[in-house]
Amino acid sequence: MAEVTLTGVTKVFPGDVVAVKNVDLNIRDREFIVLVGPSGCGKSTTLRMIAGLEEITEGRISIGQRVVNDVPPKDRDIAMVFQNYALYPHMTVYKNMAFALKLRKYDRKEIDARVREAAKVLGIQMLLERKPKALSGGQRQRVAVGRAIVRQPAAFLFDEPLSNLDAKLRVEMRAELKRLHRQLETTTIYVTHDQEEAMTLGDRIVVMKEGVIHQRGAPLEVYDHPANRFVAGFVGTPPMNFLGGTLAAEDSSVLFDGQSFRIRLSGEQAEGLGAWVGRPVILGVRPEAMGTVGEGRFAGQDNVMPAQISVVEPLGEKMDLYVSTPQHPDLVARVDASRDLAAGQNVSLHLDMRKVHVFEPGDDGANLGTARAAAG
Repeated sequence: MAEVTLTGVTKVFPGDVVAVKNVDLNIRDREFIVLVGPSGCGKSTTLRMIAGLEEITEGRISIGQRVVNDVPPKDRDIAMVFQNYALYPHMTVYKNMAFALKLRKYDRKEIDARVREAAKVLGIQMLLERKPKALSGGQRQRVAVGRAIVRQPAAFLFDEPLSNLDAKLRVEMRAELKRLHRQLETTTIYVTHDQEEAMTLGDRIVVMKEGVIHQRGAPLEVYDHPANRFVAGFVGTPPMNFLGGTLAAEDSSVLFDGQSFRIRLSGEQAEGLGAWVGRPVILGVRPEAMGTVGEGRFAGQDNVMPAQISVVEPLGEKMDLYVSTPQHPDLVARVDASRDLAAGQNVSLHLDMRKVHVFEPGDDGANLGTARAAAG
């Protein structure tokens, strides 16, 4: 177990392609941290630099108290689990798990003890004599994890390990990985493009775009207080709704003017936004913070937005309404399934103002509320 620290780490590929730019990141001992972002954001390159599979262009990487910039991958005391499992097809499960220990000249009894203990932890004792072709995708993934466990490394590195599994197996393996981390308490760095995986697995998540870290923090902290519009739109399913408009002053209040409707900001939200009155902004509201008139969770809320339903998606206790206003054709509200609603129907939507955000214009526009809190 060890702390992993990246200081000013940059990776530039031939042709001046900047994959990772000046990343500073501290992964605490025993922490489970998830690097998440869209394809091409630099998360896998960052992981491969930690593993030593990619040379860094600038900066420093430390594992424990040791700078590992020039240390070969095999000597970094890490174990990596890949997306494609990378099992040797001609070897049994037992031999796949034992292979790295044999290369390091471990005693045969020690190897056997470690392999069987890891197999027990993962529930694959009955598979030890099988070859990979006789295993399901979930079983192969367990073997790949077992091969990492037997090493007893300072840190585990996972590169999108669940992306080849079906939806049901992904959910099962997420729970398995979380259980393993609690049991083994090994520092873990996990890469995924699936923000749901990131939210459920990580002690902290690190959201990246174009080689730059846009936000880091506990999953719910990032979800509830996104630093900018990119993070707000990337984290959450369905994604946050964004409505373009302007801020207006009325008496002592600040309102969001969406042309076909006006939303009054709370006193706390309006604080510090005086300089933005008359200027364009983006209002961000998550689907679960929008609901139909009459739902008890909106008692006392007086902000209403008229819309028309285009699609209804039942989800059990909830349903997603795809709605539109004249200026905003693609909005989603998650409402109680008990409501009698249908496509083509006009509806009045409440907004839970406690969960509304105001962003600067632009794809990466700052969350004005979060920016004020950080400045404070």
